[in-house]
Amino acid sequence: MYLISIISGFFGILIGSFLNVVICRVPRGESIVSPGSYCYTCGHSLRAWELIPIVSFLIQKGQCSNCEARISWRYPAVEALTGILFFLTTLLSFDSGMHPARILLNLSFVATLVALSFIDLDTFRLPDVLTLPLLGIGLIGAFLIPGNPSGWESVLSALGAGGVFWIIARVYPQGMGLGDVKLVAAMGAFLGFPAIFISIFVGSFVGAVVGIFLLRTGKKSLGQQIPFGPYLALGAILTLLWGIQIFEWYWAWI
Repeated sequence: MYLISIISGFFGILIGSFLNVVICRVPRGESIVSPGSYCYTCGHSLRAWELIPIVSFLIQKGQCSNCEARISWRYPAVEALTGILFFLTTLLSFDSGMHPARILLNLSFVATLVALSFIDLDTFRLPDVLTLPLLGIGLIGAFLIPGNPSGWESVLSALGAGGVFWIIARVYPQGMGLGDVKLVAAMGAFLGFPAIFISIFVGSFVGAVVGIFLLRTGKKSLGQQIPFGPYLALGAILTLLWGIQIFEWYWAWI
């Protein structure tokens, strides 16, 4: 179990490297397949050794080997984060006796959430090219793969949570975008009921705390936009990993 989880973690690091490409290129409307990876400052095409996740960043001391432009710390951070999340998802899923195909489904969910979070932080957008396929994969997987949620539970959770957020977006469009609606629907498809509402509660709570902190420290002003996608994604991942524990803690607390 631990060996498989460790292997999954290393695989997650590789996926994280690909997610960096997705995060950079999807908002620009560029292909994620070609051209190959390159320095966004000088256009230098990266060689094989420069593509090794995390390690190449350390070897190059965070600089392009050609023009010496600074490479953002976020590249190795995304790779490390994805690796850790893949390790935890695999380990905890095996502990619960989850079907292997369901574990793969959840890993795709986690990877997409990571990409969407960083894209939203950069652009305040959650692209349809990621949210809609995520919704579709969640619904199809629920019907085809044994486990929770079941197919119709997935559909109802997606419609219920997505419908509530759609109403909010219609009433308060300045604070809620349609990208958030589609993301919540996809979360409902993967998590089911009541996990989807636990994830929304956790994400909203963390988002509110961070928002208050940013306002109090003067880093954001009242009325200034704050991306909600990363907090929804955080709530979804925490619920995916520890949803039962969160639910039991909540009921014990109230």
